[in-house]
Amino acid sequence: MPHARACGTPRAPSGDAAGSGAPYTTPTGGAAESRPMSTYRDLTAPIGSRRAPVLRTVGTRERRSHLTAPRVPTVGIDIGGTKVMAGVVDADGNILEKLRTETPDKSKSPKVVEDTIVELVLDLSDRHDVHAVGIGAAGWVDADRNRVLFAPHLSWRNEPLRDRLSERLSVPVLVDNDANAAAWAEWRFGAGRGEDHLVMITLGTGIGGAILEDGQVKRGKYGVAGEFGHMQVVPGGHRCPCGNRGCWEQYSSGNALVREARELAAADSPVAYGIIEHVKGSISDITGPMITELAREGDAMCVELLQDIGQWLGVGIANLAAALDPSCFVIGGGVSAADDLLIGPARDAFKRQLTGRGYRPEARIVRAQLGPEAGMVGAADLARLVARRFRRAKRRRVERHERYGRYAEARRAAREAL
Repeated sequence: MPHARACGTPRAPSGDAAGSGAPYTTPTGGAAESRPMSTYRDLTAPIGSRRAPVLRTVGTRERRSHLTAPRVPTVGIDIGGTKVMAGVVDADGNILEKLRTETPDKSKSPKVVEDTIVELVLDLSDRHDVHAVGIGAAGWVDADRNRVLFAPHLSWRNEPLRDRLSERLSVPVLVDNDANAAAWAEWRFGAGRGEDHLVMITLGTGIGGAILEDGQVKRGKYGVAGEFGHMQVVPGGHRCPCGNRGCWEQYSSGNALVREARELAAADSPVAYGIIEHVKGSISDITGPMITELAREGDAMCVELLQDIGQWLGVGIANLAAALDPSCFVIGGGVSAADDLLIGPARDAFKRQLTGRGYRPEARIVRAQLGPEAGMVGAADLARLVARRFRRAKRRRVERHERYGRYAEARRAAREAL
């Protein structure tokens, strides 16, 4: 499978899988060589089986506080419609190593994507002492964080992703929505640090989002909270792929930005001559990053389009403020790369549209700091919440093997004495 390994030196395995800081010991009492995750299966497998899966059942209820989570390396996986990104992340949010590959073309089969995830995790675990895996999936994930109910760009429909991956990997697996994972990362390590009521909005092809209050992601009764992009802002407006009309993401997203630019170019509008010349008349080549680049260079139409997207962004944020009253909105996703060309107009529109403006505190609107790696970092950090149970269960298994070793040694000594 082709993938590019990031530059940088990977961390050597620590050998501290039992959580005590001491190296493993063999059943006969000798010190064992520090080795990566793939050797755990050898150490913890029943006698006579070197490939038995470890911890097939891990409690589904996560440890609630990141303050009590073990400071161990974990793997985060960010799965989108076009790429799968995997990285080893330490307890401070630092990426120790990162791999990236394209989402398999044959993604109509859920197993193909699962195979890609497993291969990336095992590749990373050969060089790092990994204790848990977190998956950030672009789709709806149920409240138990086991099944992907629906993924618009993949063939997952009510797919038990956590259970299937747990059967194939020797560490606990946690699954969450990618926007939830990104919001967690920004709250822990990025633009949302210190905030106790945070809303994240991810502007990409569409609009995703997440709500975080008092150190917990609010997922809703069924796990699908935060689908802000499908709030109706224009009754009878543009048709949305979700089936409805007038959804917010039809007016403030990467798709909306490109649609407006292409329509002006197709109409041969005088204001679009700059971008038409840039793409040499090939209107289908117009992309969101191109529009942002031209806007930074001063192209008047591109600046205006980003202002329009930003104003619609501010309208939606004002609606969310009326419903949720957070202290901070963090704007992430690819479109946020436009920075003040987008967020400046959003702040202005927010102030104009906010209910009770002038008589209430206003939430901050800030750009996300972690960029496209936020989902990966957040998924890894969320996985750390379940790593401690794994370490305790691992220690109990090792202790059982040590007791068995002492018992077997005593039996051999007794037989030799006879």
